[in-house]
Amino acid sequence: MEGLPFTPLAGADDGGHLGPPPAALALLAPDGVVVGWSREAEALVGYSAAQVVGRRAADLLVPPHADRDGTEERRPDPRLDGTRSAVVDVRHRDGHTVRVAVTLRPLAPASGADPTGRAPSAVLMAAELDELRWWETRQAMLQGLVTQSPVTLTIYGPGARLLWANESSVRELGGDLTASLGRSMTELFPGDVLTTQHLEPPEDFVQRILDTGEPVIDVHFRGRAPSDPRREHVWSSSYFRLLDGRGEPVGVCEQSIDVTDHYRAQQRLALLAEAGARIGATLDPSGTAAELAETAVPRYADAVLVDVAAEVLEGEEPKPVTAGDLVRVADSEAEPARVGERVAYAPGSSQAESLAGGRTTADAVAGTTRLYVPLIVRGTPWGLVTFVRGEASEPFDDGDRAVAEELASRTAVCIDNARRYRRERTSAFMLQSSLLPRSLPELSAVDAASRYLPADSHLGAGGDWFDVIPLSGARVGLVVGDVVGHGLGAAATMGRLRAMVRTLAELDLAPDELLARLNDQVARDASDQHAKGPDGSGAVGATCLYGTYDPASRTSTWAAAGHLPPAVVQPHGPVSLLRLPPGAPLGVGRLPYEGVDVALAAGSLVVLFTDGLVEARGQGVDVGLDRLAAVLGEQRGSSPDLLCAQIVAELAPEHVRDDATLLVVRTRALDARRVAAWELPSDPALVARARAMASEQLGRWGLDDLAFTTELVVSELVTNAIRHASGPIGLRLIRDRSLICEVSDSQHTSPHARYAGNDEEGGRGLFMVAQLTEHWGTRYMPTGKTIWAEQALPVG
Repeated sequence: MEGLPFTPLAGADDGGHLGPPPAALALLAPDGVVVGWSREAEALVGYSAAQVVGRRAADLLVPPHADRDGTEERRPDPRLDGTRSAVVDVRHRDGHTVRVAVTLRPLAPASGADPTGRAPSAVLMAAELDELRWWETRQAMLQGLVTQSPVTLTIYGPGARLLWANESSVRELGGDLTASLGRSMTELFPGDVLTTQHLEPPEDFVQRILDTGEPVIDVHFRGRAPSDPRREHVWSSSYFRLLDGRGEPVGVCEQSIDVTDHYRAQQRLALLAEAGARIGATLDPSGTAAELAETAVPRYADAVLVDVAAEVLEGEEPKPVTAGDLVRVADSEAEPARVGERVAYAPGSSQAESLAGGRTTADAVAGTTRLYVPLIVRGTPWGLVTFVRGEASEPFDDGDRAVAEELASRTAVCIDNARRYRRERTSAFMLQSSLLPRSLPELSAVDAASRYLPADSHLGAGGDWFDVIPLSGARVGLVVGDVVGHGLGAAATMGRLRAMVRTLAELDLAPDELLARLNDQVARDASDQHAKGPDGSGAVGATCLYGTYDPASRTSTWAAAGHLPPAVVQPHGPVSLLRLPPGAPLGVGRLPYEGVDVALAAGSLVVLFTDGLVEARGQGVDVGLDRLAAVLGEQRGSSPDLLCAQIVAELAPEHVRDDATLLVVRTRALDARRVAAWELPSDPALVARARAMASEQLGRWGLDDLAFTTELVVSELVTNAIRHASGPIGLRLIRDRSLICEVSDSQHTSPHARYAGNDEEGGRGLFMVAQLTEHWGTRYMPTGKTIWAEQALPVG
């Protein structure tokens, strides 16, 4: 090249590694003429030294362009200060523009005179702008990782011994890197690996990464840092192998983040979630306290003690408890024999101060720390929970205190619910036993449970009721109702309504027709002045919900008279309220009621209730329904009886102003092997075939002893259907708690059993059926009627 020769700069980026981009150099005379040109400069702009030397450097710049107002863009001039003084656009030889960063450095003047005036006075260094910025960014990133990053970076060699650490890691190591160099990971951070994937010693763990080069991501370690030896920490660490310029492994880099706070927050949330699921399930004060201890030990505390006022265990609402009037109901650090003993705390003790002030206190004795958290219900301390941590455990911090208070608050609510449940159950026993079903029948159609909550009001008993009624064909009738008013009049009306519903249900009336007849009776009672008691507290109207469920077809039919619809939880489905036409309350109007058919899969939950349950705590019905849906969604797998208890515990008000009824059923389905159905054409010749099919089915069921009677029943019922109806005839046998025979046709005429004269050929069929079976009857459907007859199954 012409001009002064140059050699490439050392450290130029020749492989995309961490070196700077190649710098283009030009020597400039005092008047800005190029007197020297490097190969890097030629590569940058495409001009050789012969094409540039002797020309002004400014000639290579892209001419400035004029703005819209006619002024030219001002181009920054390089400064002789050694910094990146300007970013300029240079015209490449092939015509495109190259953005470059330039730096101008002065040169010491050469000794002697320069007759040509072309001695270099400055060196112009240039680099492609994007490459330079990329290199500077990487340098800043590397510098930040070493000095500013909150992520600890540590390099370990063979034997998991420390080789290097960034500033964040040095701080964690105690601030003295020199003292830590060469020490093993086990020596620096004694602790346990939390994850199960990598349980080998750290030395083997690091060596395996060195040997295989396979990175390891997100290993959680627990231990104590040299900078904070009293507190146990949790780190999330990742590892990868480092290679030197020859590709040889030199160490393993560890990237770690202290996730102690996040880990502990997760553990606390998990504990509170478990507490929500476990505490309060027994509806017993002592059982609730034991559930708290089982939840908290050993995940949160080493021991838990729970003391409550004696009145709580008796179902009474206690006065503010004192330190000398407590009963131990849970003690995880002592023998069970201590549970039930009286407990007294000395005046001035931390326990006494906690109860007197209604606040959390703490103390520490011989390495053991204790938190004392009062059980507060409606602003009044009812008891005390003591959380204990031994010398080997960390002391309680502010986060632990918040968890303790949340656990105690949840326990206090559950104990109060248990206390109220016990008291309400006791006070309602006599009324419930006299006016409501003493027990629910065992049926193949549903598994049922119920609760009745009597009112605390001075007005006396209310008129809420429920019932589970066995129906023909293994079906079941479900009913809840609410008589308006309180007192003996309302209770008496409730008893009459319950009896009427059972009578109408046993007539196999459809739900809408049953409510229509019930409405007429209530209207008559309301107009009868004698229906009121001496105090004038008789009931004026009532609401009612009635439904039937058939376990063979898994269908249900519902109708409502001004009553809240039932809540339904289908298996694997959401909680919903059935959409039913509201209907007028009983005794208020004479508008027709409308029935709705709903398919219910086996295992579905159906919850019937009165408004006293969901209008609790002075809130609207919508709030109560949302709370009910939340309980059903969370506890959908529980048994009906447990669900009743959980719903009562969650929704029952503190003071029951109105009585409430709850009926929870889980539907069942009759196995297909227990039901046999046929459709027969209206042909007298098929009566014999119907008898034969019924007899064959009884043989498969092992009920041959009933074959003769069943053949007679089938023969008479099918013959009647063929003689008096048209269209196809349905025959169905159901093996339930009895043997049920059903014959369906399209006619709505009602058959009657009667004595036939000696000279009459027919008329004896239904009379014979009535004599041969235990029960028989007729039920009507929109498409016709069904005549059914039941026989008892053989004993043994």
